[in-house]
Formats: sequence, C-alpha cells, structure tokens
Amino acid sequence: MDIDGFSRAEYNQHYISRMRPIFNMKALFSDMTEDYVSPAEPSAYGEVTIRIRTKRNNVDKVFFVCDNENHLMMKSESDDYFDYYSHTVQLENREISYYFEIHAGKIICYYNYGGASKSVSKELDFRLIPGYKTPDWAKGAVMYQIYVDRFCNGDPSNDVLTNEYRYIGENTVKVEDWDKHPAAIGIREFYGGDLQGVLDKMDYLQDLGVDVIYFNPLFVSPSNHKYDIQDYDYIDPHFGKIVEDKGELLTPGVENRFASKYINRVTNKANLEASNQLFIKVVEEAHRRGMKVILDGVFNHCGSFNKWMDRERIYENAEGYEKGAYVDRNSPYHNYFIFHDKYAWPYNGTYDGWWGHDTLPKLNFEGSKELFDYVMCIAKKWVSAPYNADGWRLDVAADLGHSQEYNHYFWKQFYQSVKEANPNAIVLAEHYGNPRDWLHGDEWDTIMNYDAFMEPLTWFLTGMQKHSDDYREDMYGNVESFWGAMIYNSVNMTMPSMYISMNELSNHDHSRFLTRTNQKVGRTNTIGSHAADEGVNKAVLREAVVVQMTWPGAPTIYYGDEAGVKGFTDPDNRRTYPWGKEDKELIDFHKAIIQIHKRNKEFLTGSVKWYKETPRHVLAYGRFNKEEQSLVVVNNSDVEIMQEIQVWYLGTPREGVMNQLIFTGECGYNTEMKEYPIVSGKVSLTLPPTSAVILKYKKKQTKNFLQFK
Repeated sequence: MDIDGFSRAEYNQHYISRMRPIFNMKALFSDMTEDYVSPAEPSAYGEVTIRIRTKRNNVDKVFFVCDNENHLMMKSESDDYFDYYSHTVQLENREISYYFEIHAGKIICYYNYGGASKSVSKELDFRLIPGYKTPDWAKGAVMYQIYVDRFCNGDPSNDVLTNEYRYIGENTVKVEDWDKHPAAIGIREFYGGDLQGVLDKMDYLQDLGVDVIYFNPLFVSPSNHKYDIQDYDYIDPHFGKIVEDKGELLTPGVENRFASKYINRVTNKANLEASNQLFIKVVEEAHRRGMKVILDGVFNHCGSFNKWMDRERIYENAEGYEKGAYVDRNSPYHNYFIFHDKYAWPYNGTYDGWWGHDTLPKLNFEGSKELFDYVMCIAKKWVSAPYNADGWRLDVAADLGHSQEYNHYFWKQFYQSVKEANPNAIVLAEHYGNPRDWLHGDEWDTIMNYDAFMEPLTWFLTGMQKHSDDYREDMYGNVESFWGAMIYNSVNMTMPSMYISMNELSNHDHSRFLTRTNQKVGRTNTIGSHAADEGVNKAVLREAVVVQMTWPGAPTIYYGDEAGVKGFTDPDNRRTYPWGKEDKELIDFHKAIIQIHKRNKEFLTGSVKWYKETPRHVLAYGRFNKEEQSLVVVNNSDVEIMQEIQVWYLGTPREGVMNQLIFTGECGYNTEMKEYPIVSGKVSLTLPPTSAVILKYKKKQTKNFLQFK
C-alpha cells in the first residue's frame, strides 16, 4: 500500500530520517583539564581554546557564554560517539568565567562546573585565570606527612630530656616507651623522633611510593608540635644535631632562665649550624631518590620562647643575641609585637596573643617593616641553596595580619619571594572555608583540601565529623550530600590548584581516619585513648584510600595511616609509628594502590565524570582523558549491590572489556586480573558489602608486522 505516493518502506525510511534523536543531556561534558582547555594553563594575553563534548549528531548549536555575550561554537572534531565544539578566546590579564548554552530543537540547557542544568547558576561558572600555573611535579604527587617527634628516633643523643626545661607550667618529660599513647594533656611529652630517623627510613618511604615529604615544623621550638617557633633561622637541634652538650637539667618549679642545658642546646651556634647541615643532607637524599620536601611555615604567630620576644628569658644573657621585646622596652624587636601597657617593662607580658594565647604572640607585620623583610628573607632562604626545600605549607594562613587587605598584600609578597628564589617551589595553605580570594595564582598555589575532600568523604563513609566530635546518621552514605559538598567547594578552586591540592584522610589536627570508622564520638579526655582502637573497620579505610588515590589532587598520607595507626584528635592522633608492629597487609595495599595512581595518567590530570544517581552508600565516578578511561565504584553498605554504569560516557567503546586494577573488600584486597564486559556501553558490577573496585578500559594493541624490503 502506498502512502502519499511512497511505498510503506520508503515512507518509513523518510519518516525516520526526519526524526530528531532524543537529546542526551548526560553525554554533555566539559571541564578545565587539558582536553577541554588548551593550553591548560594559558598565559596572560595569550589565546586559549575552550571545548565542550556532546553526543554525536545530537544538538543543533552550542554557545560559549562569557561576559554576558554568546559566541557560537564550531564543531571542530568528531569520533564514533561524540562531537566536540570549540571556541578560541583572546585573553587579557584578568580572570574570565564562562558556561555553555546548548540548543537541541526546542530544548535549551546550560552546562557549567556542576554539569548540565535547565537554568544558569553563575556561582558554578567555569573560571580561568590567565598566568595561573602550578609545578607539574606536584600534580597528583603522593605526599607523606611526617610529625617528626613521633616518626623514628635515629639519634637518641639529641632527645629532649626529662626536666630539660619548663613548658606551659611543668617540666618536660622524655617518654621511654615508644609504644605509649600520648597523654590527654601530652604537650610536654617527647618521644625522640628526629631527622636522622627520617634518613634511616628513606628506603621505606621510597618503597612505599612517596613523591613528597611534608614535614610538620622543624625550626627551633619548645613543643613537640613546633607551631610555636623560637628561631626561624635554624632547625631544632633536638631534631638535628647536638655537637656541644653542656649545662644542667632544670629543677621543677625553677624558671627557664636557669635551664642551662636547654639554653646551650638551642642557642649554641655550633648545634644550630650542625642541625641545618643535617637538614641539607635530608633534602639532598630525598632529591637523590626523586622525592621533594615541603616545610611548614608558621608566620601568623611565633612562640613566647622566640628570641624576638624571649618571655622565658632564655636569650637574655646568651652570647650573640639581642634583648627580647618582653625583656627590654628598647629591644630591636619591640615593634614585632603589639603591647597594651607601655609602662610594664621590664618583662612586659601585655602583648597580643593569637586567640588570646600568651604562648603564641601574634606577629605585628603592619607595625614593623624589619619583621616583614626578615620573614621575606626566611621565605627565600629555605627554598634556596644550600637548603633547597621545594615549598612551604602555611599554617593558619588566613589569620595573618590585622586586616584582610594586609593579609592579601603579605601573601602576594611572600609568593613572589618564594617564586623568585625557586620558581618550581609550591606555596600551599592551611585553610577552612572558601579559599577563592587567595587562589588567583599570586598568593597561594593551593590548599589543604578539607572542604572538598576530607570532610565530604569522611561524612559519607563514616557519618563522623573529622574530629570524631559528632556522628550524623543523615550524612552517613548520603550520595546527594557528598556530591553537593564536593561540587560546591571544588568550584572555588581552578584546575591548577585542584590538581595539587593536599587530599588527606587524617592529619595532626584531626582524628585518624581508621578511628573514625568505629563511629565513636569522643576524645582521649572523655572516653580514653583505648576507645580509638575499638571496633575499627579496615575495609572502610581501604575504600577511603581507593577514593583518595583516584581523586583529583595530591593524595597525602599522614605517617602511620598506612600501617594501621589509630587515634582520636590531638594529641592522640600523634601516636608513634609502630616500627616492628606494622599492619603489613595494609602497607602492601597502600603500595599497590599508590602504583596504580602513579601509572595511570587519568588519575593525575584527567577529567572526573560523576555518577550521581546511585543508591545510598554507593559512590561511582570515572576518571578519563582522550586515551585512558577508568571507573571507580565504592559500596560502603552492609549488603551486596548490583550496579549498571554507562561507561561509554567516559569515552570507552560501546562494546569491549574493562579490566580490574584492584579490588578491596571485607577480607582484604587483590590485584588479580578480572574482565568486565562492556555491553551496549554499560558495565554491570556486583559488589559485596564494604568494597571498592577500580576498572580500566585498555585499548587493544594493534599487531606489529615485520616490514620487508
């Protein structure tokens, strides 16, 4: 039968040819990686090409929208499944923000950092900052944080001794039992870890796969944490070398000005210079093994022991030192601090302390050009020869100064000083909250990534707050909350900062992640340190490490996490590394997952595809570039799940095979080869409780035939 002069077959073919394909919003993709921004770190006044991907033959037109102007994008490339639209922008020396507008028939949608949507959300625009470049060595680098006093004691002769000096009201204590948990008020306990211990364990760090050692503060300081610095010019001899040891221990109750052994150890230039020489050796050895070294810089405040203040009167009669500002009104350091009583000298204790702590005098940069210049020299000194450190981590960086305006001025000058001395060094900051104001490529390179990594992942996998101070059932396994937090906080970083952000599960300020898996709310002083060891779940920790090693940024291991160390928030999180009692299977797992991270470029600088529509307690995402595609799936529930994932959105073929790189579950982990077929663009998985898997599509290698002439 004919229809309008056509045979039925001809009519059907004509009808089908005129049908509009169903618009596939999920196939849309763009981000700030090198596949979609070229060059990925463009210079000011240069050109940059921006791309977006659509399903092949699926849209009518795409606009690049910037500065309220729509620019029609051209289809520049196609493959079997996707079309790529491009637009080239002539940059100025200013940040640009943009999104995409996609037309498909009568449908109009928008694409920004949060993905495809039906409305414009300016706060989720992509942002590009010309000239913002970060060192390639830091992109995806595996970092290892060492709290030196608790890592390894390689030189017992430099240990802080019992009754060596007073610290916050009582005398110091040398802990004789390396395995003892820190006391609830363990501020004056010392275990003896030092830089020689780090040198002794370099083989271990290299074998683990460490790229960067990040040291908690190393400079002269009376505490075990050393965030109350006493002398920025020297490594603490208790971490370094004591070559001239004399003087007496301090009788309890007696002032520190009589602590002659301590005074000699930390003011004697022979000890100080020998300690700096040992640090040089540490950096040289790290560099020889292909590792970098990052120092911890505390410039918002110093310590009351500091030679500029000298509240303890340690330097008052020491050879070669000026009088401190606490001791003498006419001290050259008088303007380094703010004093409220101008008539209280000698021994004026009316200075500003950070958050009111008189042990942490707030540095007054606005009032002293000499102080500012000195710290700029320190910024340069330690990243220059002969020390050659590879960067700074900045403590409480947003608190520095007495105004936001000065804070930004200071960090711009600090950044410039560091980069002039060592262009390949990095500047990363401790920061809570929105870091956007500091991340423009001229203050901080990046941040410790609490808000867009540690916190969302901890809530999702454990339901715990990062200090173990709270448990929330509504956050535990909440997929929507996880992705919401990740997107909301990640958009405040551009790609150069995201790639090198410090992604930690634990550190010296928060409970150990393994302890959070027991979902016990408390601290050492409320429920005891033993409670941190009870009911922990290593399978959940392994899931977290799988995410850590496959997420954009620099995965950062807090010493001992890889060996099964537990602990509530500080000081319990500062337990010693358990040499000889390590969890060797957990260490082997870390070695395996670190190698997977390092050998697969998509985990270092690739794109992220979010699969948001998964059941509660299940995470799924892809990491991919044009050449390589991997899928990560985590089942943190207590039941087996079956999940079907459309992996062709990552760039795999619709028919093929993905290979298992690693699997971890309740009984351990394995790296055995297992194939998962791709059928109609989808992979089907069955995952047991508390498990995670990484799959990778491997392109078939074409055969090479001998060529005969």
